[in-house]
Amino acid sequence: MNSQFLMMLDVVLEGAQKIGAVPHGTRVTVPIVSGFFEGPRLRGKVLPGGGDWTLLRTDGVLELDLRLTLRTDDDALIHLASFGLRHGPPGVMAALGRGERVDPASYYFRTAAQFETAAPKYEFLNRTLAIASGERRAQGPIYTFDEVL
Repeated sequence: MNSQFLMMLDVVLEGAQKIGAVPHGTRVTVPIVSGFFEGPRLRGKVLPGGGDWTLLRTDGVLELDLRLTLRTDDDALIHLASFGLRHGPPGVMAALGRGERVDPASYYFRTAAQFETAAPKYEFLNRTLAIASGERRAQGPIYTFDEVL
């Protein structure tokens, strides 16, 4: 499988809504308040209003369901929807939960994304799947997306 760098996405989260124990694990929704993205063919900011819907499964795996809107520097809007998984050794995951900085190589954090846009310049995204590796920080995650060719 071939791929190429698409963009880096830095997301700022705030105000976790702790729904609690549900039938499949523990549910938390975290609103997205800002952020930015940058790559060779697109750059801009993350608009407020999206969210990260997470489910901590009973096996310790965190399911991530990220949905947000990107506004490019030339004012195009792009919808991004991404599903992923994050897991690792209990001590590493506990440190992440406390907001500590942890070496991203010490845990698994991957997502698969799809895009939607009406902007002709970015139409290629409508036909693109991207895979990201992530790094969790206290203020929110950073994703490095590679376009699957």
